Amino acid sequence: MAGIFKAYDIRGTVPDQLDAALAERIGTATASHLGARRMVVGRDMRDSGVELSRALVRGITSTGCDVVDIGVVSTPMQYFAVGSLGTDGGVMVTASHNPAAYNGFKISARDVVPVGGTSGLAEIEALVRGALPAPAASRGAVSTHDVRAAYTARITSMLRFGERRLRVAVDCGNGMGGHEVAAVLEHLPVDLVGLYLEPDGTFPNHEANPLDPRNMRDLQAAVLREGCDLGIAFDGDADRACFCDEQGRLIGNDLVTALLAPELVPDEPGAAVVYDLRSSRVVPQTIAALGGTPVRERVGHAFMKATLRRHRGPYGGELSGHFYFRDLWYTDSGVLAAGLVLARLSRDAVPLSRLVDPLRRFPTSGEVNFEVEDKDGKIEEIAAAFPDARQDRLDGITVEYDDWWCNVRKSNTEPLLRLVLEADDATTFEAAKARVMGILGTPAAH
Repeated sequence: MAGIFKAYDIRGTVPDQLDAALAERIGTATASHLGARRMVVGRDMRDSGVELSRALVRGITSTGCDVVDIGVVSTPMQYFAVGSLGTDGGVMVTASHNPAAYNGFKISARDVVPVGGTSGLAEIEALVRGALPAPAASRGAVSTHDVRAAYTARITSMLRFGERRLRVAVDCGNGMGGHEVAAVLEHLPVDLVGLYLEPDGTFPNHEANPLDPRNMRDLQAAVLREGCDLGIAFDGDADRACFCDEQGRLIGNDLVTALLAPELVPDEPGAAVVYDLRSSRVVPQTIAALGGTPVRERVGHAFMKATLRRHRGPYGGELSGHFYFRDLWYTDSGVLAAGLVLARLSRDAVPLSRLVDPLRRFPTSGEVNFEVEDKDGKIEEIAAAFPDARQDRLDGITVEYDDWWCNVRKSNTEPLLRLVLEADDATTFEAAKARVMGILGTPAAH
C-alpha cells in the first residue's frame, strides 16, 4: 500500500500495489469517513477496473451506504452524476493518463468537493491502515443509472454556436474521451475526424497523456492531412483537453484559459477567473481587459476548485489542461472546454491561429522538468540568486521582475522540480533562462 495515496487521489500498479482486497478496504473507509448514505461509483475502460470497482462497491455497501453504479464513464460524467443526483459523494475508478498497469480512485464528497491529501484523504488512509468499523446491520443496495442523456443536455445547453460549421480532429488516445465524443461532440454542428476513439485500457496507439508532445503528433498530422479547423486531444479519463490550431501548432493551455474568457467573462462583470501560477501574464491581462477579476492560485485541482468555489467564479484553468466550471459544480471538464473553444470559433470567420496568435506575445519556456536530489535546497538557491526580485512562496518559489518571471516548484506526482519562465522579449528571455538553468542544471529527458 506504500505510496499509493497521492496529493489528489489514490493511484498505483495492479495488483502489486493495489488489489481487490485493498479496494474493498478503501471503499469501507471512504463511505465511513464521509458518513455517506448514497454514493456514485463509475470506472474507466481499464480491464482491472472491473474487479476493483466491484470490490470498492462491496466495501462501500458494507457500511450500509447505497451505491449508484453508473458503469464505464469519463471522470466528468462521474462528477456530473454526483452533483446532479445529489449524493453524499462518489468514487471514480481511474488512473487518468497513467500507463495500463495502473489504476486508482478519485474521491469526491457531497457537491463534488474533492477529497485530497489535506481534505480527507489522509483520514481515509489512516482508516485503511487501521481497524475498519464493523459492518452495518444491513448492507447498502446497488442500483444502476445511465447519465449520458442528462450529461449531454447539460453540456450542450452551455454552448452558443454560430453559423460556421467546423471540421475537427479529435484524438482520444483510446481513453474515455471516446465516450465524450459519442455523448456530446457528435451532437454539435461539427464534422469529426476521429483518432483512437475506441476505449482500450492497453493504450495500443500512444499514452493518453496529451501534455507529452509526442502523443500529439498523430493529431497534428490529421489536422493538416484532413484540412481541419483545429485538433483536440483528451487524456485517459477525459477531464483534460489539449489543442492545436489549423496549422497543427500546439496551443499552451494557459492560452486556452485566456481564449475562453470572451465566452464566460463579459456577461458577468467583475467575475473571478482562477488561473494557476505557471500561466502566462497574458491570462490575467486578458481577463482584466474583459472586466473580470483574475485570481492566481497554486497548482492542483483541489486548490483551484476550492478557490474558484470561494469566489463563485465562472471558470478557471491550469497549464496542465484542467479547466474548471462553476456550472458543473466547479469540476473539470475537457469536453466543455473544447465545446466553448468550438463555439467561439464557429462565430468568428477567422482561423483559430488568428485568435491565438495575439495571445502568444511573451516568449515562454513552457514547463521544464529537472531531476534534483535536494529540491528544497535548490529552491533556496533560486531565492538567494535573485534577492532584488519580487518573490512569493505560494507554490515553490516565484521570482518576478518587471520584464521577466519564473516559478520553480516541486512536482506533486513525480520526483522532479518544474520550471516555467516567461519574459517580455526574446533577448531578456534567453538571458534569464541561462541564469535560472545554470542553477537548476540540465533538463530531464522525457
